[in-house]
Amino acid sequence: MSTPNKDIEKVEVRLKWDPSPPGAPAHDLDIIAATYPADEPYGGPAYLVHFDSRSPDGTIMLNRDSRTGQGLGFDEVMTLELNRLSAVYARVVIGVAIQQRNGRRTFEDIANAGVQIREGYTNLAEDDFSAVGGATAATVAEFVRDASGGWEFQKTVRGFDGDPVSFAAAMGNRAPDE
Repeated sequence: MSTPNKDIEKVEVRLKWDPSPPGAPAHDLDIIAATYPADEPYGGPAYLVHFDSRSPDGTIMLNRDSRTGQGLGFDEVMTLELNRLSAVYARVVIGVAIQQRNGRRTFEDIANAGVQIREGYTNLAEDDFSAVGGATAATVAEFVRDASGGWEFQKTVRGFDGDPVSFAAAMGNRAPDE
């Protein structure tokens, strides 16, 4: 589903979840951004931004990273300055992956997980992952550059099953019905 939101400039993706119960291994969720070139917007990503990384030009960066979900409000935050992103890139896909170090975990295993996508004070989208509860990762948004060079937002909650590495490689693929 797309929205009439165009000419998006600076976006914040915020992720929250409750810590795991006492004595249980920590739940670690991560925001991942995949950037695709204009000449091959559905091929492999030109680069990924996730924990311990940022875009080469500094336009996409993880401002806050949590490995436990402990904290107040949103535990992990990524900023995308789309207005500064080079014209060689035409598509940015945002996903959330659950680290699988301590056994298989899905969104239904994580209490109060949620993602919010904002431009300034405007909420573009919010989701609680309930539609993809059995998944280990999910895409949550797509930003596509239009013919005039502006960016359009599309909410695209789509579940995946696999580890974060395989998810990052496949998250920008077209949905089966496209």
